[in-house]
Amino acid sequence: MGAYILIALIALVGMLVQSKLKSKFNYYSKIRLKKGYTGAEVAQMMLEDNGINDVKVVSTPGFLTDHYHPVKKTVNLSEPVYSSNSVAAVAVAAHECGHAVQHARGYKWLKLRSNLVPVVQFSSSIVQWILIAGIFLVKSFPQLLLVGIVLFAATVVFSFVTLPVEYDASNRAKKWLIDKGIVDQEESRGVADALKWAARTYVVAALSSLATLLYYLQIYNNRR
Repeated sequence: MGAYILIALIALVGMLVQSKLKSKFNYYSKIRLKKGYTGAEVAQMMLEDNGINDVKVVSTPGFLTDHYHPVKKTVNLSEPVYSSNSVAAVAVAAHECGHAVQHARGYKWLKLRSNLVPVVQFSSSIVQWILIAGIFLVKSFPQLLLVGIVLFAATVVFSFVTLPVEYDASNRAKKWLIDKGIVDQEESRGVADALKWAARTYVVAALSSLATLLYYLQIYNNRR
């Protein structure tokens, strides 16, 4: 029962954080940058300023679908970010370029996360079925649930490794935007606020995965 309550509480916090993030993004999307740069322009400037010439800035459909693709070497900015000159847009654009800078500089946590991707992709494709079967057979064949727990643990590790990657990208973004005079003091507070709530979604996701892992471990330990 304790595990169920913990998972439910984290899920509730997750929904609240997601709601707050959307609220913050909508709020800062209405505040125009005094210098008028769009998200795409800021991204291109940040890449060039860091000597990165092999990464393209492209527009991608959706809302908050922004991401850096290390294989394709693209900074993918959602349509509301790509063409907007809002505080929210430049914050997100600079953050995604922060990942490109990490990649170019060989940032150790990004390298570790990239190395975990094949493992997580494999485990994610089968772990759900192994865990379900393992729960049903926990008394007669507990080893199957243990295999599922080990596979699921890989996704938990991935979630926690993601945290320093995201926070570092935000720190790089904020520092660059301020150092280059893209944002003034007031705008920098908006950038920091927006990125803070974006980072918290990753914290909640990591805690949720950990709580779920503890739930499966509890089932395994109580098999007798």
